Order: sequence, then C-alpha cells, then structure tokens
Amino acid sequence: MSQNLCLDPLTAADFPALAELAGEIWHQHFISMISREQIDYMLAGRYVPEKLSAYLEAPDRWFGLLRLDGRLVGYCSYALTATPGEMKLEQLYLLAEMRGRGLGAYMLDAVERAARQRGCDVLALTVNKHNAGAIAVYQRGGFQVREEAVFDIGNGFVMDDYVMEKRLA
Repeated sequence: MSQNLCLDPLTAADFPALAELAGEIWHQHFISMISREQIDYMLAGRYVPEKLSAYLEAPDRWFGLLRLDGRLVGYCSYALTATPGEMKLEQLYLLAEMRGRGLGAYMLDAVERAARQRGCDVLALTVNKHNAGAIAVYQRGGFQVREEAVFDIGNGFVMDDYVMEKRLA
C-alpha cells in the first residue's frame, strides 16, 4: 500500500469534490440495486452543504476523506448512536478501480479504532440487501446480520437493508 495514504477530516472546502466523488461512485455502484431516480434523490439529500456541515466540529459524528497520493478516492462517515456503547458506520465508499487494494479495510480499521477510543463495544451499519460484495466484505471483517429493516426515505423510496453489527473486543 502506498505510503501516501491518508484519511483526512472533512472540511467545508471539500464539499464540492466530495459531492462529485459520491455521484461517480453511487451511479456506478448502485445502478444495479436501485433506480437512477432513487440514487439522484439520495445524493441530493446527503451531499449538500447543509447536511455535510453537521460533521464539522461535531462531538458525536465524523467524516473522513481517503486520499491516495493526494487524489480523493473514497470516504467514510460514522457517528455515535442513541444506544450507549454503539457507533454506526454510516458510509464507506471507494472508487471502483480502488477496490480490492485494502483501502476499504484501512477506513474500516480507522472507524473501529475510533469506536474503541470512544468506549464503544458495538459497531453497527446498514447495507442494501442486494449489495453482495459489501456484505461479503463486512462478514469477512467480523460483522453479522442483526436484523432486516426497510427505511422509508421519502419521495416514494425505501432502503431495503440488513442491519449488521460487529462486537469490538
């Protein structure tokens, strides 16, 4: 792995580049699982300054941008939940050409360390039931399905997900 790999905190100056990266990743990866209309709806609701600003200097949520040799190639976000001792991995995304190189594991390890540092013994996440590749990666990383859940996200769209969790030692 490159020595020029870093997971930097999100800044307001990063918002446009992050929105562009998210659009590229989501349109490429999720088009076989959900409609283009749902992808566009979800992107428009998540990657806008009003939503992203919630991560800036927040005491309970964090957003990291993965750069490889200075190039933005992925990102992750995580937050404490209302359940004591639990953190949720909200997002973990990589450009397709970067997958299979240990970069997702690098981000996941950083999130697990952050959870442990904050006294959490459970790391949870949600993943689309049809996202077989991600599910397999999470299972190899020690996550197990806790439950199935359907989330109404508005505009007639739902997220049909597994809630997975990993017990942190």
